[in-house]
Amino acid sequence: MAQQEGRVIAVEGAVVDVEFLHGGALPSIYEVVRVTSFDGKEIVLEVVEHHQPNICRCIALNPTHGIRRNAACFAIGSQVTFPATKDLFGRVFNVLGHPIDGGAVVESDQRLPIRRIISAQERAGAYGHEEALKFEMMETGIKVIDLLSPQIKGAKTGIFGGAGLGKTILILEIIHNIITKHKGSCVFTGVGERIREGNELYYEFVRTGLLERSIMVFGQMNESSGARFEAAQMGIAMAEYVQDQGNDVLFFIDNVFRFAQAGAELSALLGRIPSETGYQPTLMAEISEFHERIRSSKKSSITSVEAIYVPADDLSDPAVVAIFAHLNSALVLSRDYVQRGLYPAVDPLHSTSGFIDPLIIGHRHFNVVQEIFRHLQKYQDLQRIVSIIGKEELSKEEKIIFERARKLQNFLTQPFFTGELYSGIKGVYVQLEDTIAGCEKIVSGRMDAVAEEKFYMIGALPKAEG
Repeated sequence: MAQQEGRVIAVEGAVVDVEFLHGGALPSIYEVVRVTSFDGKEIVLEVVEHHQPNICRCIALNPTHGIRRNAACFAIGSQVTFPATKDLFGRVFNVLGHPIDGGAVVESDQRLPIRRIISAQERAGAYGHEEALKFEMMETGIKVIDLLSPQIKGAKTGIFGGAGLGKTILILEIIHNIITKHKGSCVFTGVGERIREGNELYYEFVRTGLLERSIMVFGQMNESSGARFEAAQMGIAMAEYVQDQGNDVLFFIDNVFRFAQAGAELSALLGRIPSETGYQPTLMAEISEFHERIRSSKKSSITSVEAIYVPADDLSDPAVVAIFAHLNSALVLSRDYVQRGLYPAVDPLHSTSGFIDPLIIGHRHFNVVQEIFRHLQKYQDLQRIVSIIGKEELSKEEKIIFERARKLQNFLTQPFFTGELYSGIKGVYVQLEDTIAGCEKIVSGRMDAVAEEKFYMIGALPKAEG
């Protein structure tokens, strides 16, 4: 395909205006335009708007430093692509589909675009077949997740939390346990997070042997807003490719809020008037288009676990609310739990799951969950009273519920395999049956004689107990 030639007429941060000189049709939306900086570095632009009569507004996918006014640009006739090959596994890629792990170039005869239109037939295939109505649970070995937010194949789970509450370490533990036990394929996408975290994650994958069954894509905090925004598209495109080969895929993204935030930055640079909430007017559409691609087919599924940063611990933030609408389950991390040393710091009363249904998880599991909610809700009410007048003023029945609730909170803590280097405590994998049995013993009163500290940071209850 012949390349169209243009020239740079303006640069505003990650936004570059390109004028095409020879008439004819402008490059299509999302088509790649290449330009070379004054020091010879190639800069990749992506067309996002057409300005009549002959100007394309583009976003840069790498730093724009060194672009000169009137520099020659060339539209290559295709979108950003990635190599379609099994050699993707065990490698780390950037938003352009290039390896960044220092290894060999990934060669492939076929390259696929990172954007894909979901047809009506594909949507029907995801939700209209009998196969899609069968709920297959994936055990994570993490007590609080398996009990209160069971992971169902093909579902979307969000982990919500402010800074420093343990979102990344919880995602890493889920990856470790599921891939180790279930031998699945994993695509991990780092969007807008720190380089240090990506580096640590890579070496943790190497150390635990997870890398050979994983594909990693990064658009980090130090990169342009265009790179951070499109890294999410690259990650889900690679997950779709693995799914098309007939494999079930675990898709992890850290952090979806940074994807929305990058979209807001681009929107401001593109001159769009923000909504009343301060975010881009296209926020809902961008979040929806992304989540629409996380779907199951008759042959295979994409199961997503998404970390969502909550600015200032405000769950009513518009970006957080927009993301929440597309999830089947939400795990909310609590700063109060972190301050009390309860890890993972999942707050059961603020977390939700669409799969807490006796027809999906069974009546026994469902009844235990309802008892836990009852005890923790009563504990929350009593805690205000205890903080003023002390526990001794509670009635006998209230004391029992108060103490059992504290034991439940302690029992739902757990040492992680991925935290062994930091805590010095050996990680544990707890089967769902052991988790349910342990909670049953606590709420039924068989553990009333055991001190609450005995339940802290353990796996299953010892068989001799209760």
